[in-house]
Amino acid sequence: MAPLPPVRVTSGDPNADRRFAYAQGALDDGDHEAAADLAEQTLEITPDFAPAHALLGRARAASGQREAAIGAFQAALALDPEDPLGVRLELACLGALPQGEALGPGYVRALFDQYAPRFDAHLVGALGYRGPAVLMEALDAVAPGRSFDRALDLGCGTGLMGEVLRARAGHLAGCDLSPAMVEAARGKGIYDRLAAAELVAFLAAEPRAGADLVVAADVLVYVGDIAPVLAAAAGALMPGGLFGFTVQDHQAEGFALGEDARFAHAPAYLDAAARAAGFEVALSRAASTRRDRGADVPGRVLVLRRP
Repeated sequence: MAPLPPVRVTSGDPNADRRFAYAQGALDDGDHEAAADLAEQTLEITPDFAPAHALLGRARAASGQREAAIGAFQAALALDPEDPLGVRLELACLGALPQGEALGPGYVRALFDQYAPRFDAHLVGALGYRGPAVLMEALDAVAPGRSFDRALDLGCGTGLMGEVLRARAGHLAGCDLSPAMVEAARGKGIYDRLAAAELVAFLAAEPRAGADLVVAADVLVYVGDIAPVLAAAAGALMPGGLFGFTVQDHQAEGFALGEDARFAHAPAYLDAAARAAGFEVALSRAASTRRDRGADVPGRVLVLRRP
């Protein structure tokens, strides 16, 4: 599982905060029983403190106490449905929540708000990220040298895709769940318009059939069922418009949540979902966009065309 975002929190009670800090330290040190005991002491003082319920759940899960862990995670989620602490992911890993519901927008937003200051250096330098280059190569294979009057960059992050696409787009708009990512992209001066928004909502707010290109570079790895995204993209694209995106490759059926807390999608699933949304599959080929622990992560790039 990928590390959860480090969220600085306070219960508002110094005594509870002190116990919570001790509990976190015990969990980090691998002393799961001490962590659970200290988390329970925290909750005796502040029973509505969602991070303490989440920490208790992690301590119980690490001790193999599945039912107790699920109860603690469910209490945390009930107190904070936005879920910046990522307990949906924990519940999915315990089999208590469908995998497709594991990555809520609150978790993804918190993750990338924390990641924004080091995003470019880590992704490109440490992970060898080349998603924008892979996408542009695929677009050129389908429509060599084509320029686009109106392009939409979904999950734009700090603007790495925008940097590559800018010269080919008359008007370039981007969206990202993370306000910190959007501000980093804004600082590069690449986009004509930026929004801190969920991608389906962003597409739904665009003029119908108003764009001739939609791209999503390493974004759908945070989405299980991609049908709503495909439907929204089809609505935003004019006839002949293209939707290019990358995913991680899944060798079984459908989609699955991996240990890296990203979704992988099967080629057959992607093909069927694209056609159900009314797209033609112009290109679908294996392509890795990043490395993990020294090895290429199996992936796929697709370019869909709206008839």
